[in-house]
Amino acid sequence: MKTLAALVFASLLIAGCGKDDDEPLLPQPDAGPKLVFRFAFDEDQPRLDNLGNPSELPAGHAAQTPRFNSISANYIELTPNALTGLGMGEVVYVGQETSAGGEQAIDIAQAKFVGAGEDFFSIPLSQVSPGTYTYLRVSLSYQNYDIDFLASGFNLEGTIASFVGYNNYIGTYTIKNEEVEVNGNRLQGYWGFETVGQVITGQAPPGATTVPNPIWNTSPVPAGSCVVTGAFPEPLTITGNENGDVVVTLSVSINDSFEWIDSTADGVYEPGAGETVVDMGVRGLIPMVN
Repeated sequence: MKTLAALVFASLLIAGCGKDDDEPLLPQPDAGPKLVFRFAFDEDQPRLDNLGNPSELPAGHAAQTPRFNSISANYIELTPNALTGLGMGEVVYVGQETSAGGEQAIDIAQAKFVGAGEDFFSIPLSQVSPGTYTYLRVSLSYQNYDIDFLASGFNLEGTIASFVGYNNYIGTYTIKNEEVEVNGNRLQGYWGFETVGQVITGQAPPGATTVPNPIWNTSPVPAGSCVVTGAFPEPLTITGNENGDVVVTLSVSINDSFEWIDSTADGVYEPGAGETVVDMGVRGLIPMVN
């Protein structure tokens, strides 16, 4: 089975998203109403390309929708309009970072991993600048999900732990059941894969993951930052006079987000047949106010 696992990821490319910020931005204690962020994973949400346009599978490619277990982020920004540059909006969250591994990196031990519908982060509304925000930007730092594949005639399942921040300081982490020890920095694209009790780890180069940005022509994302941008269905207005919590669900599209070259033309991922993974990025972001 270790051989099967090695076949799965011999050609796997996992890249990711991150933003380098020097200091964590965390809320101060406040008993008033809060701005709350949660995640959702939507397999039916539109599948977009890097420019925010609908994306169809190219001829000769196939894809599957992975089963997401958990996710984390290192940066959240409320953006007033399409002309607002990255970092010039209302930055409400920057995760904990450390130089324990040498270069500045996301401190994975301090990161919060959440499943669908769980509270990821909240900040008192008194600490958010009043205004109207049309877009939201989020830099994902971690994804954990299950995929299906075929090897030696067996239908198998594997779990991927993907560290997609710009740089990640990792002590130990658990993929599904197995614990992996690192105790050092790992760049964007480090992954661990577990199947039938066997673990394979690796480092893929960044740049292969789709990162939708529908305002790319007026507010581009610098190369290497890979921050996902999404428009509120209706602009979010913060007045400063709210009487209750405002909950924003970050709905990410996982619609056929695991994509490979389907050399066998059967729509089944078969790494042993030389089928190469070409994309694993989320396929869109819709921030919805509940």
